[in-house]
Amino acid sequence: MASTTALPLQQLIASLDDTSLPKILQVCSGVYFQGSIYEISGSEVCFSTGDLIKVTGIELLSVCCEDICNNEKFELPINHKGLFKVVPEEMPYSTIEEMVSLRPVGLESCLPFTFTSRSKMTFGNFTLGAGRAFTMISVERCEGQEAQVRCHVRGQQEVSAEVCIPLSSRGEFYECESEECFTLQEIMSSTCLRSRRFRFVNTTKCERSLVLSPIYQVHAVMNLRKNVLKFPSSLEVDVVDVTEVCKDVNFVTPLTLTEVLSQPDESFPAVVEILEAPETRSLFKCSWLPELNKSEHLVFHKKGTSAMILLSTLKSRRAQQYFLVSQQYGGRFRRRPREFNSVYEVYVASIQAPGLKVSVTRNCEEVEEEGLPALSVGDQLEVVRCEIMELPCGSGEGQRQSVEALLCQRLQEPDDGDDDDDDDDEVVKQEDKREEIVLPLYMQGHFVEILSDNKKYKLRDLGKEFSLPLDVKVVSRDTELESDPLVGLACVRIEGAMLEPTIQASFPHKPDHCFEIPTQWLSMSISFTKDPLPWPSDKPPKCHVDRVTEVTDTFFYEFRKQGNSDEPPPPRPPKRNLSSSDPPKKSSKSSKKSSKADKSKQQPDKSAPTKEMASLTLNSKRRPPAPPPPVILDDQPPPIVPRKHSAAEKSMAKALPNTYVKMEDSMKKVQPSGVAADVDSDHDYELVDDTLAAMMKTAQESVMYY
Repeated sequence: MASTTALPLQQLIASLDDTSLPKILQVCSGVYFQGSIYEISGSEVCFSTGDLIKVTGIELLSVCCEDICNNEKFELPINHKGLFKVVPEEMPYSTIEEMVSLRPVGLESCLPFTFTSRSKMTFGNFTLGAGRAFTMISVERCEGQEAQVRCHVRGQQEVSAEVCIPLSSRGEFYECESEECFTLQEIMSSTCLRSRRFRFVNTTKCERSLVLSPIYQVHAVMNLRKNVLKFPSSLEVDVVDVTEVCKDVNFVTPLTLTEVLSQPDESFPAVVEILEAPETRSLFKCSWLPELNKSEHLVFHKKGTSAMILLSTLKSRRAQQYFLVSQQYGGRFRRRPREFNSVYEVYVASIQAPGLKVSVTRNCEEVEEEGLPALSVGDQLEVVRCEIMELPCGSGEGQRQSVEALLCQRLQEPDDGDDDDDDDDEVVKQEDKREEIVLPLYMQGHFVEILSDNKKYKLRDLGKEFSLPLDVKVVSRDTELESDPLVGLACVRIEGAMLEPTIQASFPHKPDHCFEIPTQWLSMSISFTKDPLPWPSDKPPKCHVDRVTEVTDTFFYEFRKQGNSDEPPPPRPPKRNLSSSDPPKKSSKSSKKSSKADKSKQQPDKSAPTKEMASLTLNSKRRPPAPPPPVILDDQPPPIVPRKHSAAEKSMAKALPNTYVKMEDSMKKVQPSGVAADVDSDHDYELVDDTLAAMMKTAQESVMYY
């Protein structure tokens, strides 16, 4: 060990590669002494003379550039886009062979290159004067003959010739600057290039010669510590390589969870110690994750691959939850009808489930100019197929456009009757009552799936019989779990399935209560210990594995990124060129359906204009000059003078959506009271002031339009 030469840490690390690791280094001297602690990039580093460091990995971070004229240093990232040229050596070469062997890169890749000779050279009857430039073209080697180089030389009056010069030729040779340029990545990957000096191709940055040195992130462990060290190779420490002498020194071997999976099966079960806690805790919301702290111990029972299902609760007022459930989950599920918010969603579901039947949950008014049919709450539709159809595009009369549309059959319930008909007659009547309806894929709507299945399923059976996503409800809990978080949820959606490499683990104080660690979603470092297992050698515990792990929305979004990157977006509706003064015409059939829907509704439709939209609608036009009105709220229409004989009209201060027909009928019943009606008005109600009448008319027309 005493005969080994000490080197600066940066120089020794630069001479290593991944194939030569691990290496054991001993600290000899430097600024990091007396056990002082230095914080390097968030990690505490403490080196004392005599410490042993086991280097397990190196990662190239940046390049240190040193100006040899004034010893100034600066760093450049390894992905720096600038180019560099090799600065020719100032010292001469004594032979051609020496110059060829010290080329910065392989000889074949650096040809041709140019050099000069300070002395006169004679080859047979051919003599070249001093200072002549030679361009080496190739190296020729023949059996039984001395190797020689073929060079191109330019003589006087632009006359050139080729000569062969033996490699053993002696003289004073100087290399010339080459036009070849290199990136930092290329320079750092070549040992010969790293030994040369360079200058920037762009001379405005730095015209002086630079020495380039790599700076590595060193991953290491120490014989008296358990944590993993990470420090840059630029620390001013002198070290010596003692790998051969210290082979028997015991070092802690840090392993990532991925490396644990590569360990032989005979290594399990075992007690391990956490060297580095999980870097992020934003993916899981389970009870065991907060206990995974540095220096804590775990029992690794076994490794394997587990089939897992990702579940999510439906969006509601409560925060949405996500669960990672093992396929071995013992509860039972029953299918729940899926909800769809557009025709496109119905189309996607119909691809996975041919013959899909849905029921309309919200009214849709007919728009003839755009080919949108009328739908009423309770309409039942059966999806037939998707095809290209010619539908009105709304940009002009008679213009049609080819769009993708869903062809469905409207299913109607048979009328109740006292006569008992035969089954065959009922089937014929049912077929006659099927009406074909065309729904463009870009059409918005609200539908719910019609199910006739009331069977209970295991989790593994649902994935075999149905396509995902799938809405289900837990109807019986997993009896092997102390508490089943899925019980009591109104509905959960099966988002997808995955095969995850996992490690079955437990804490030493509860060795029988196990959980599965998904190694690809959790990053931590551990080391195997020689501690005994926390149970008698002849009585291993019966393990109960947690089969439900709650995860966060971050986990869910990362999962969706991996699985649905190629999913096409839904279709866009065709361009429309409608004037704001010409609202789309609605058929009388749609008006009847709207009136019928109003009677059946218990509360206003969520798609109706909101308070903010109503405010914008009523105040979109400037008021004509009028006496100052009383102070009222901005979102209320102007007040109407109350009339004693019409108590019903007192509740009509605001125009509500889908109530225009009722409003008109109620106003027609009011008798005029001495004030002349407006002859231009479509309504027969009493006016208090011409200005207020015009404003009310505009507001009612706007509400009717929306």
